[in-house]
Amino acid sequence: MFRAKPILLAAIALAAAQPALAQQKFENLDRIDSLVAMTVGANLGEPGGPVAPVDRRLKLAACPTTPAVDGPMFGAAIVKCDALGWRIRVPLVAGASAAASGAVPRTAAANRFTPAARPAPAEHVVKRGDPVQLMAGNAAFSVSRVMIADEDGAVGETIRVREDKKSAPIFAQVVEMGLVRIPGFKDF
Repeated sequence: MFRAKPILLAAIALAAAQPALAQQKFENLDRIDSLVAMTVGANLGEPGGPVAPVDRRLKLAACPTTPAVDGPMFGAAIVKCDALGWRIRVPLVAGASAAASGAVPRTAAANRFTPAARPAPAEHVVKRGDPVQLMAGNAAFSVSRVMIADEDGAVGETIRVREDKKSAPIFAQVVEMGLVRIPGFKDF
């Protein structure tokens, strides 16, 4: 009986250590949520913040360094671990410029997994199948080309456009009816 106690205690300690060892194998998803919120300057469900927490089913290898967060770009933040080579996209709530105005009011029933109520959708000025003028450039030059819209879009939204049905899509931001621009070229 005396020898059974140390063996029993060792078995219990090993069983208790198993979950801790399993957690070290995978990236802490709460940490990723926090990094994204800090980088974009808005919390979960707020304008400019993440739409929802990172999917808890993800089993990302634990990054030896702090994961890098890029964005927002194309309506999402990109979280990546350069050391291990993984990268995920975290969708953001529209209205990043409104993030500075404060949190969106929530009901008492809402919790951290419920995104905030979205504003009424803006009127679509570009419809799927419409010909649109794709513009790129700055104050010194501009380039344009006629493209076809792959999806509906309101002013300020990012939509896909393409030259013809067989060509690869290009992401462009709706400027006005019939006019879209390549993101990054803002001075034209």
